[in-house]
Amino acid sequence: MKILFISLGCDKNLVDSEVMLGLLTKKGHTITSDEQEADAIVINTCCFIHDAKEESINTILEMAALKEEHLKALVVTGCLAERYKDEILKEIPEIDAVLGTTSYDSIVEAVEEAAAGNAYSHYDSIDYLPDNSGVKRVITTGTYMAYMKIAEGCDKHCTYCIIPKIRGSYRSVPMQELLSEAKRLAADGVKELVLVAQETTVYGQDLYGEKALPKLLRELCRIEGLEWIRLMYCYPEEITDELIRTMAEEDKICHYIDMPIQHCDDDILRRMGRRTNQEQIRSVIRKLRESIPDIVIRTSLISGFPGETQEQHENLYRFLNEMELDRVGVFTYSQEEDTPAAAFDHQIPDEMKEQRRDELMLLQQEISYEQDEKLIGQEIDVLVEGYLFDEDIYVGRTYRDAPKVDGSVFINAEEEIISGDFVKVRITGAQEYDLIGDVIYE
Repeated sequence: MKILFISLGCDKNLVDSEVMLGLLTKKGHTITSDEQEADAIVINTCCFIHDAKEESINTILEMAALKEEHLKALVVTGCLAERYKDEILKEIPEIDAVLGTTSYDSIVEAVEEAAAGNAYSHYDSIDYLPDNSGVKRVITTGTYMAYMKIAEGCDKHCTYCIIPKIRGSYRSVPMQELLSEAKRLAADGVKELVLVAQETTVYGQDLYGEKALPKLLRELCRIEGLEWIRLMYCYPEEITDELIRTMAEEDKICHYIDMPIQHCDDDILRRMGRRTNQEQIRSVIRKLRESIPDIVIRTSLISGFPGETQEQHENLYRFLNEMELDRVGVFTYSQEEDTPAAAFDHQIPDEMKEQRRDELMLLQQEISYEQDEKLIGQEIDVLVEGYLFDEDIYVGRTYRDAPKVDGSVFINAEEEIISGDFVKVRITGAQEYDLIGDVIYE
């Protein structure tokens, strides 16, 4: 069959999608990007916050309309299918098959049964961890960059977050399985490996009785072909001196860390169920910057958490202004059903949440621009990602920018350069989030 695959949500969800694509192609099915020629459509959904849930539902409804034309099977997988397992088939009868978050290894059976006219539903325990060691993923991010999910689930139970209820408890992928996957990816041309999980910093605690991320990183650095290894989703309270030392000592590890802190006010952090406070956050930022002077720190913040006062918002504004973090994303609080925070008193009106978010983002825009201006005149390695025909300019990223979430470098080149190659670029201009530069020729 020809199958259209739509992956929504986060990079961790994308890894599941790539595994499903690998299973489908191994069975002889072909992948198409044209909905008009697809025999079956698979939608891997997200429902982390309201907007993601709305996008998933709208995508399902849009694809469901094709059932009246030529579509044989509509399969829904992932977080929305898990969270609303009792409602989804009843509310959207056009769906032929559903799979929970840990049941994606049944995708071939789901698609084939649905195409044969048989309703199909499969839900493993949310604490089940599929064995993907024998699956060759279909990488959708280009030949030179790939995500690697090192763990599934989360044990933190932040009061605003639904993830533990739809993704289960924290389960690390065995290290040997990860190393084998990384070697396969490197052999296929992957140069940048981005490590992801709900939380990467406690990797291995459940399997080996200790945080094994530093050991995993050192082993990954020995793999020939990998040039950049990037860390995402590192909780501040779990960042150890050993992890910082490993990042400082290993050349292949990007001097970049994604460290979601969500807020800086101790009272709000406590009510969020976070396991840190402002002084601890400041301390880990100091350690990172002292040990790795060119470290780039990315974080995410939530504006308008229930009960957030104007004073607490202003404290966060001052904190952001003082710490001058390199990359910041601010999200308005989303009141998610079945989470403790949804029942908290003093919910903030949407308009105020958005206003506070905009104030924080405007400040960060100024900080980002000032930091980018400091790079003018410097020479820096850039991973080429493509060419913009209309503007006759190449585009790429430095170690300072994670794919899809951070900025880009727009590159002027006298000769053709190839996506996936590293080039040395002299920075000639700066914008709020992006840089401009010229290729340096020997």
